[in-house]
Amino acid sequence: MVEVCANGVESCIAAQEGGTDRVELCASIPEGGTTPSYGEIKVARCVLTTTRLHVIIRPRGGDFLYTDLEVERMAADIAVCRDLGVDGVVFGCLNADGTFDIEKNRYLMECSRGMSVTCHRAFDRAANPEQALEDVISLGFNRILTSGQQPKAIQGVDLLARLHRQAAGRIILMAGSGVTEQNIRQIREATGLNEFHFSAREPQPSAMQYVNPDLYMGRPGANEAALDYTTAARVSATIAQLLD
Repeated sequence: MVEVCANGVESCIAAQEGGTDRVELCASIPEGGTTPSYGEIKVARCVLTTTRLHVIIRPRGGDFLYTDLEVERMAADIAVCRDLGVDGVVFGCLNADGTFDIEKNRYLMECSRGMSVTCHRAFDRAANPEQALEDVISLGFNRILTSGQQPKAIQGVDLLARLHRQAAGRIILMAGSGVTEQNIRQIREATGLNEFHFSAREPQPSAMQYVNPDLYMGRPGANEAALDYTTAARVSATIAQLLD
């Protein structure tokens, strides 16, 4: 089972053409992903005819310690996803001490009833991954997206393998972060995992003929003359590494 992290409808289309099973639709990828707009979700649902659609429910970048007001916005976004026919949602809430916030997660799980639910990489910020795994299982999540608490999944294979053994079939662990066609088979062989999350993006040149060199819309120094999109070729090439 492979999931493509899609940063827009264009990436969703390419992921479907490349043969992915599922996409996770996100905005603000440089911040780790935030909830996309209503329009983005609605059009993505229309174009994804053979691929399942999951949507990240994350109101902002930064940490995963959410106020009650932020959680209410998350619940409202889940309701929007349900109305638009989304297959699943992706979220996770922590306490200040790095434990999972049982109350807030349970409330959002109730809001998500009947949908597939993934715990995102808030898990990788948990203070005790073994206890966090048990908490996430007890809450009823379907899967956990994790890099093994390392910047890249290839660096976290030891913990991923241990967590996979601990889970013992009670929940799906999905390896993500830095998964590419060059390392996906190595991660599978080292961990025993069967679900993988990757973006398969490539920079596409902007069609703008004029760019103001003194102005940045985001982070200074960023390449704003190129747009990163998932490509069908990279998706299919990555999947091929699991089929050989």
